[in-house]
Amino acid sequence: MPPLTCAVGEAWSRELCPPFFMASWDLSVSVEELGVEAPPLKISVTSDLHIGGVILKVVEKTEIKKDWSDHALWWEQKQQWLLKPSWTLDKCGIHADARLCLTPQHKPLRLVMPNLATLRLRVCFSSPMFHTVIGICKLLNIRHPEELSLLWPVEEKKKKKQKDADVNEVYDITSAPLPTSSIDKLANDMPAFFANSPETEAVYKMLSVSQPAPAPETIAKMNRPTTKVDKAQINSRWLDSSRSLLQQGVKENDKLLFRFKYYSFHDLEPQSDAVRLTQLYEQAKWAILLEEIDCTEEEMMLFAALQYHIGKVSLTEQLVATCPAMDDLDSALQCLEVKMEEEYSAEEMLDTMTAPELHDYLKIFRPKKQTLKKYKQFWFTFKDMSISYYKSKEESCKEPIQQMNLKGCEVAPDVSVATQKFCIRLLIPEPEGMNEVYLRCDNEQQYSKWMAACRLASKGKTLADASFSTEVQSIQSFLAMQRTSSSNKAAQTDESINTHSLVSPRYQKKYKPKQLTPRILEAYQNVAQLSLTDTILKFLQIWQALPDFGLSYFIVRFKGCRKDEVLGIANNRLIRIDLGVDEVVKTWRYNTMKQWNVNWDIKQVAIEFNGNVNIAFGCVTANCKIVHEYIGGYIFMSTRSREKNNTLNEELFHQLTGGHEAL
Repeated sequence: MPPLTCAVGEAWSRELCPPFFMASWDLSVSVEELGVEAPPLKISVTSDLHIGGVILKVVEKTEIKKDWSDHALWWEQKQQWLLKPSWTLDKCGIHADARLCLTPQHKPLRLVMPNLATLRLRVCFSSPMFHTVIGICKLLNIRHPEELSLLWPVEEKKKKKQKDADVNEVYDITSAPLPTSSIDKLANDMPAFFANSPETEAVYKMLSVSQPAPAPETIAKMNRPTTKVDKAQINSRWLDSSRSLLQQGVKENDKLLFRFKYYSFHDLEPQSDAVRLTQLYEQAKWAILLEEIDCTEEEMMLFAALQYHIGKVSLTEQLVATCPAMDDLDSALQCLEVKMEEEYSAEEMLDTMTAPELHDYLKIFRPKKQTLKKYKQFWFTFKDMSISYYKSKEESCKEPIQQMNLKGCEVAPDVSVATQKFCIRLLIPEPEGMNEVYLRCDNEQQYSKWMAACRLASKGKTLADASFSTEVQSIQSFLAMQRTSSSNKAAQTDESINTHSLVSPRYQKKYKPKQLTPRILEAYQNVAQLSLTDTILKFLQIWQALPDFGLSYFIVRFKGCRKDEVLGIANNRLIRIDLGVDEVVKTWRYNTMKQWNVNWDIKQVAIEFNGNVNIAFGCVTANCKIVHEYIGGYIFMSTRSREKNNTLNEELFHQLTGGHEAL
């Protein structure tokens, strides 16, 4: 057959060339099992050889007999995995100068859990990081993996004599099976492989039961962000959920932090969430002790009392559900029938009755820059989901001075039982931001009712909702916890308490241990009767009620501005903060957001809100991809739904957080 020729200027097409005319060439592939110093293997290939064929040739040349099913090729120059075995070298764009490595997809990694325990386990280095997190959560029996993520630890300054080894013990569970669609569980909801030995069972107990606090010396060495700039630096360390670990520079046996990233916790069930609840409590505890979130002195003493109680009860009690477990299908159906009857009767009552109202004299204050707090008293009425106020009770039949619709607003407590201060902080959404209003009540009873009404209205519920009385009781129980019990004031005052592990450094400097101990024990008398589950849930409830709860900070520069500012991202709003005076400038809620996008060329985030409000900013301390993930993640949290088989809608999550590859 005469040789093939090509006319001048005509593009050569490989499809015109039959397979037996394909020229062979050498491809260099290094094999991890052969060691780092071993030279790469040279195999003869053609451009139409598929990836699976390359792996087969490499395995045959190594002459190592083992299971190679978990191995895949890693393209070093392009920093990407070659995970499609049917693709040819030509389709992948691989030529003779490519450097490939045959390496396992699952490798050991050290994970530092929220309770500071370090686990060594096998994770997937080849799939997107979000899928890796799902695998970790399945392994550890943590539901709702979309709430968690991985981040690089803060680099510690090492002394000359300090070794690289971990200070804390590393719990090795690399022998655990790789996560599949479902993992066998025992009757206590513990994954079956943890019961293989006393050592692995102890690891699960360590994850699901709160452990004693570290020594004061260890706490003193822990990183403590003191400013919003420090907190912004930490948030810049989150890994990209759409890229694999190896693509982001993570190596075998590297150390990463495993943390709750999105502060929107869905469907907390003590019976199914032993590990999730314990680790969430530990993350909340350290956020308070390391002053990542501010709280008042009374709140700190209550947090300390709850920690002290959890530490005592954890020694004897397991984390269980507050309600009895369903023993069989009949009891479950009976419970469902009763619940449906209650809901049906409640709906009937709502249809036949008008919503109740609240009327009372309250004081109102609207904060302005460089002004002192001065409250003015008015006659207030609460009807449906709106607050109206008048000059006096007699003028309530006239037009109100102002009417405020509280649906979608932010409600935060500003309370001090010791000084009889009962204030409600409202952030009411408006087209250009948030309108801040403070309401001051005279006593606990008045505060409990109005606070409960505001919370329900913010969720789109009226006073006729069945949960109103429950909300009032919850607020009153919270206030009761902050009251000192004078009758038990002297009880257990001589008991030794490690105050350094219960309160933040600010109060350790302000008070001596002998001053803190009685105050913690006074608060402890109000929570001593709670079960372990109720105490943890109460701790989380108070934590979530703090004004700055769930705020993740980033240093940004808004379009048209010449100075850096702080952007706070919460589960329902964005906050613009002046870095110089540390004051909130604007607040925008997600439910007023029309769209957002990222200009990946100039790394700028642009957001459009209702009322023709547009903002744009570039990120200073972090990649704009992280901010994009935060916004998309929280929007996913607000709309997330699970299918009948209780699987996560991963496609929607990636569309919202995956970056320009998914959008």
